[in-house]
Amino acid sequence: MSSVSACASGVFAPGQLGELTQIIDVDLVDEVLAEHGVVQRRLRLLPSRVVVYFVLALALFESCSYRAVWGKMTAALSGVAVHPAASSLARARRRVGSGPLRALFQIVAGPVAPRGHDGSFYRGLRTVAVDGTYLHVPDLEQITWRYAKRGADQRWEFGYPLLRLLVIVECGTRALLAAAFGPECDGELVYARRLLGVLDATMLLLADTAFDAIGFLMDVSAAQAQFLVRSSASRIPTITAGLDDGSYLARINGAWRPGHGWPVMTVRVVEAWITVTLADGTVRTESWRLLTSLLDHRRYPAAELVELYHRRWQAETTYLSIKATMLDGRVLRSRSIPGIDQEVWALLTAYQALIRVAGDAAATVPGLSMERISFTVLLQTACDQVITAGAVLTPAADPLLGPIGTAALAALHPRTKRQRVKARTRKNPVSKYTLTLRQHPQTTQSYTFHAHVQIMENGLAPRPHR
Repeated sequence: MSSVSACASGVFAPGQLGELTQIIDVDLVDEVLAEHGVVQRRLRLLPSRVVVYFVLALALFESCSYRAVWGKMTAALSGVAVHPAASSLARARRRVGSGPLRALFQIVAGPVAPRGHDGSFYRGLRTVAVDGTYLHVPDLEQITWRYAKRGADQRWEFGYPLLRLLVIVECGTRALLAAAFGPECDGELVYARRLLGVLDATMLLLADTAFDAIGFLMDVSAAQAQFLVRSSASRIPTITAGLDDGSYLARINGAWRPGHGWPVMTVRVVEAWITVTLADGTVRTESWRLLTSLLDHRRYPAAELVELYHRRWQAETTYLSIKATMLDGRVLRSRSIPGIDQEVWALLTAYQALIRVAGDAAATVPGLSMERISFTVLLQTACDQVITAGAVLTPAADPLLGPIGTAALAALHPRTKRQRVKARTRKNPVSKYTLTLRQHPQTTQSYTFHAHVQIMENGLAPRPHR
């Protein structure tokens, strides 16, 4: 008896995702379908459970049509007489809706790294990062009323409509803890505040200058989490005490909040000059100002915090995996607002399932950093397992290591960690990097990093002598 036959038969047999079915198993799918009241009332040729797996398979095979994805899900199944038309699969997607996919993501989302994992913890605190990005959605009238295009005014529009996506990721593993998305116009802080429920006293949140608003930082502190955020140059903190490591304690003020008055917060500020030497010999120096709630400068030295802030780029690597590897730069395929919601939740769920498989595989090799595991290998092997319908059930020999993990461990990235700066340029004519085309490298390069920490004087840290 095949693993698929042991899991389901008849019209339910196509409901599989290869080895990822071990992460998103049929009992879990049935539970969320029942919770949302979308279980089929009569036995259909496309049961709701099968439709959920079909939507998840669409996220793995973004370049394939509906019929092609269905063919991959049933390629290894004998006796499957159901060959639905694309219109039937589209109607089945609408019948299931986005609720079950969102529930699946919320269940599989969460940290993956064990305590003390290299790259995921800093002095006992789990490091997580928040950041946002854009996804392109179809340019259709039934979509643009919610997801608008960019434009200089009401007469000029350009590019595809944009969906703003924000996630909190675990540094070191790039696991998703939470996600929120919606129209671009709402701004990053609106969505970021929806994610704060996953934070707790064991976490340190890393973020860039878009998240240095005092209201947001106070909300992070209210969640009992710590933060390390880069501050904008326009903020001028009021210094209250200088510290031995070159950092200082300061007060920052915010705008008037009804019912709260003028918010005031005490933070520690690390003012540093950063010198980056690229592989081609280019040297660039810039000023960083970091705000943190870690006030103990002896336990959390300023030089360590400057180095730690680099981990924030794990969020960028996460988006690279989703947008470049999974989507391959494509526009989302759904042609309705509910369909887009369903597709994005399926995309995030499939991504997180792959990360969980990678975490299980890494656990079998003591001391292995998950940063060495190739996401491309994970995705390609998972797709192969869908086609062969293999490893649907957990193996008895080694429940942590299946075909996906075996392939990932056989193709690890080099052991040496390389600090790399990415090219800030795109061929897209409406790219936000067009205005800074001459200020950043045109190719991805390795670099060496040096930080010089000094107490701010007269509103700006003195530039170090070279």
